Amino acid sequence: MAWSTRFLTAVAFLAVGVIFAPDVLGSGPESPAAVVTAAKLCHLLAFATSWGTALWVTFIGGIIMFKIWTCFDSRCVKSCRNLPRHQFGNLQGKMFPAYFMVLSVCAAVSVAAFAYLHPWSLASPIERYQLGFLLSALGFDLSNLIVFTPMTIEMMKKRHKIERDLGIGEEVGGSKNLEVAKTNPQLAAMNKKFGMIHGLSSLANIMAFGSLAIHSWYLAGKLHF
Repeated sequence: MAWSTRFLTAVAFLAVGVIFAPDVLGSGPESPAAVVTAAKLCHLLAFATSWGTALWVTFIGGIIMFKIWTCFDSRCVKSCRNLPRHQFGNLQGKMFPAYFMVLSVCAAVSVAAFAYLHPWSLASPIERYQLGFLLSALGFDLSNLIVFTPMTIEMMKKRHKIERDLGIGEEVGGSKNLEVAKTNPQLAAMNKKFGMIHGLSSLANIMAFGSLAIHSWYLAGKLHF
């Protein structure tokens, strides 16, 4: 994904340039109508892509892959995993770097377009707040892409190795990890580290999604039917 990393870097620098030096790119009331429309389109498409992607992965796709609820007589009685745990982890290890790359690129495009349309020196307080929310989403997505996700994947691989040596990890359904960890300090310590980093990653993901949710309310207020 080297090309996407370079593209993200270029867009991020563009976003910073638009925020701090909007006049260089001709941002402001005198901007050509076609350029303004293009900026609005870029912002809308990037925001919609990041919103939809985050919604699906966070609340639908990930849950479906992780587990389902078995229900009888309209009452859920147990949960089971759809994929073997190691297979699920390996899939997530491939999917999440791409997921956070998409979110980061879209967030950077949204920031650049919004900053172009609403230069800081001319923006209203509400528009400045919205730019802040978009920057927050970008920051949280980048923290996941650059920091938390690589750490999580590395710890997952180490934990998988320990579990394979113990003969667990390929079960479908209830995990044997916690039971074995009670008598294996190495696995217990790895579980603790993995849980902490994974929790921070999940928190950053939710915070980014929340920032997008706030911006969606702002965009909805701009619609005229």
